[in-house]
Amino acid sequence: MRLRKGQFDHPATIAASDSATRLVRDRVTWLHYAQQGALGYFQFGFGPAVLLLRQEADVSRTVAGLYGPALAVGAVLGGALFPHLTRRSPLAVVLSIALGGMATGVAIFCLAPSVTGTLVGAAFAMTFGILVLSAVSTGLSDHHGTTSGAAISEANAASAGMGIISPLLINVAVDAGLGWRAAMGLSIVFACVLAAVTALSHRRSTVAVRIVADQRHSDGEGLPPRYWLAWTCLLATGSVEAGLMLWSPEELRMHTGMAANTAATGVSAVLGGMVVGRLAGGWVVARVPTVALMLAALAVAAAGFAVFWSTADPGIAIGGLICCGLGISLHFPLSVALTLRASNQQPELAMSRNSYGVAFGLGAAPFLLGAAADLLGIRAAFGLIPLCLLVAALSVGQLMRLARRNHL
Repeated sequence: MRLRKGQFDHPATIAASDSATRLVRDRVTWLHYAQQGALGYFQFGFGPAVLLLRQEADVSRTVAGLYGPALAVGAVLGGALFPHLTRRSPLAVVLSIALGGMATGVAIFCLAPSVTGTLVGAAFAMTFGILVLSAVSTGLSDHHGTTSGAAISEANAASAGMGIISPLLINVAVDAGLGWRAAMGLSIVFACVLAAVTALSHRRSTVAVRIVADQRHSDGEGLPPRYWLAWTCLLATGSVEAGLMLWSPEELRMHTGMAANTAATGVSAVLGGMVVGRLAGGWVVARVPTVALMLAALAVAAAGFAVFWSTADPGIAIGGLICCGLGISLHFPLSVALTLRASNQQPELAMSRNSYGVAFGLGAAPFLLGAAADLLGIRAAFGLIPLCLLVAALSVGQLMRLARRNHL
């Protein structure tokens, strides 16, 4: 989304920028949704797969927590590569490479004979997965302009929708004696097909990444303080999502007594809430100021987490996760929208730096939760989640105060 310098700051302008122009879903839009769905299948199936791999390899929670840093390393590498690739190649070419690379990484993760090999595969897959995420978000922003917030929300709905399917298929594959690798392997086929379709659509695609001409900002010095407030929110909410995706099945298993493979499908409860929230988000984002909507989403996530964390009843815990998913559903698309608007018209640079926030969330939250769970128990370790939600709320509140103060 291209906004003039200072346009982000005024609350009335924020509301106006979100106001309603109809989102047109053309061929390019649906292709971007499918591309992000391929990432979602891998990303949201990863937590249940790690839980089953941990039991299979008989490793500690701390070792299993290393998968978070492995994903983080991949996200940092992908974020660093993104602006360089988009300067040299059309977006469709970048996406074709990214989807093919992600499929390769998933294959390594599934087939590696050692824990070390699976960590390498996870990092490799996320290196290219973050390229998919960055390119889709940037492409939708360029393609849809004032309705890009709704488009990004729906793209993330597609991702969460595929994420519901992934853990369920893992459970079905395990029950059928095929193992979790068979279900995760479907993401390889999906990504490869999309890579081919994207490459074939290259000449027809009207989407192109517009590179910012002012190279003075290429080192990130042009990103203003308000961008980093929005980035902090992205970091904190990303930590919440990553922590829940990886460790909520373990909490369900330990605290409610669910079997491991059944608890793995508990992630589907979070994802179910996320799908509903992101589908509705396309409508809501066009009518509610972004900052106010983010604060509301944080409150809903906090309420759902409180229910999940405080009960030993499986049904109530699942209900809490659904509510938590409703709140989480808008965290990433709204955080991306806030960072893009605050970037001084540097969307490629902003998405590159955003990937570092995603990386820190992926790396820090799962590892700290795993290490804390080994020391204190999984229930006490989950106290990190409300702390992250509080940091996000404080960042958004400061962003709102800064916007108002600049226009007194």
